[in-house]
Amino acid sequence: MSHSTAFASQADLAEKKTSFTQLSANAWAYTAEGDPNSGVIVGDDSVMVIDATATPVMAAALVRRIREVTDLPIRHVVLTHYHAVRVLGAAGFVPEGAVNVIASRATRDLIVERGAEDMASEIGRFPRLFQAQESIPGLTWPTLVFEKELTLHLGSLEVRLLHLGAGHTSGDSIAWIPSQGIVFSGDLVEFNAGVYTGDAHLAAWPDTLDRLAALQPQQLVPGRGPALRTPADSLSAIAYTRDWVQTLLQCARDGVAAGHTLQQVYADTRRVMDPVFGQVFIYEHCIPFDVSRAYDEARGIANPRIWTDVRDREMWAAIQS
Repeated sequence: MSHSTAFASQADLAEKKTSFTQLSANAWAYTAEGDPNSGVIVGDDSVMVIDATATPVMAAALVRRIREVTDLPIRHVVLTHYHAVRVLGAAGFVPEGAVNVIASRATRDLIVERGAEDMASEIGRFPRLFQAQESIPGLTWPTLVFEKELTLHLGSLEVRLLHLGAGHTSGDSIAWIPSQGIVFSGDLVEFNAGVYTGDAHLAAWPDTLDRLAALQPQQLVPGRGPALRTPADSLSAIAYTRDWVQTLLQCARDGVAAGHTLQQVYADTRRVMDPVFGQVFIYEHCIPFDVSRAYDEARGIANPRIWTDVRDREMWAAIQS
């Protein structure tokens, strides 16, 4: 097996083409060929952004797209989870006026616990995703947190923010427009892209996906990948994510039961997953971090260990040596 040994995605420099796709009278998907997605909901009186992008300069590019369709104030920025690539651009929306930065309580707790380490880790792994990183003023802090559910009314349009359970992180949230059946899932769901699980709760994730599927999404914007425009495609993306997560954890459980090392489990997992998923965007980036977390969870480490730039490189060297 010959795999890339360049660290993470430092060599990934090719720019991705962004698309701003209208899903309904109120909803848009901001996607970029497998890079992290954002969402936009335009109500009667204000705008909500789902996931803030990675830097204020990148957020400004999203604001320009929003201004092509509405001049209403951007009042709400929702963080689906704590990862730097999703949250550090929040300051880019402040020039637009007073902004609520909204997250689950579990997401805020993770920013307190590991936000600084995560920021250094993510920028080191994948610098292209942090364009103009010098524009980042620091960590993004939610100004409004909720436990399980928060309902907002953008005029007559109802939007529900739901923390359905642990998955990609312990704090994942989705944004749902019940009247239109549109879901912005964050990284709880991916499609035709790598499913990053380095901070995941793998055993819990499928049950959380079941609760998401029970909403019967008519359209779904995943964390990465294209917007899914039909109920069938939405369920396919949920199934794709479930398959990745369950296959990964089962490989790790089998390896741990057999007394295998992390390096052995990595090789065995790749033999199973490469033929199914190996061609998708950022597969090579995700799989070492994914196997590391799966191996930990299979050994009973319930709370994901904090990634630091030092731990990242030590794992990368060990797993591929």
